[in-house]
Amino acid sequence: MPDDRALLIRQLQGAYSGELAAGFAYRGHWRSVRDAAERERIRTIENEEWHHRDLVRDLLAQLGAKPSRVRDVVFWIIGRALGLGCHLSGWFLPMYGAGKLERGNIVEYEVAAEYASRCGHEDMIECLLTMAEVEWEHEKYFRSRIEGHPWTRVFRMWEAAPPKSAIRSKQVA
Repeated sequence: MPDDRALLIRQLQGAYSGELAAGFAYRGHWRSVRDAAERERIRTIENEEWHHRDLVRDLLAQLGAKPSRVRDVVFWIIGRALGLGCHLSGWFLPMYGAGKLERGNIVEYEVAAEYASRCGHEDMIECLLTMAEVEWEHEKYFRSRIEGHPWTRVFRMWEAAPPKSAIRSKQVA
């Protein structure tokens, strides 16, 4: 059974590659949107994803680990395909998909913070929880854009994230 340090490294490697896919997907997403305010918000989200990638790379380096090149290649392809798909699928699906994925990203960073705590890397927890909070804001934005849309009768809404304050309260307990 892997130890918490190994689990943390694997979690961070997944996050690192996931941020690559997200960055390219959001680049295609904001370029496909007509509304200027939406374009700007999604472009900001793209920049925040690239920033997260830099932060996660630094955390991996602190652990003496490296990103997974194979995973990066796979996620580069996924991100580029999703970015292109945003131009083909209309407005709703990219908004829906982004929100659903961001919901999972919150948990991804919460779990990483738990692993960091369990393997003695308390110095990483603040960074990880801050990234979880940013992902929470992303999920909130995309949820707000599609709530009440007629397509949500076909594409069921994902489970709403707990209040943002719950991210840090889990770590205190």
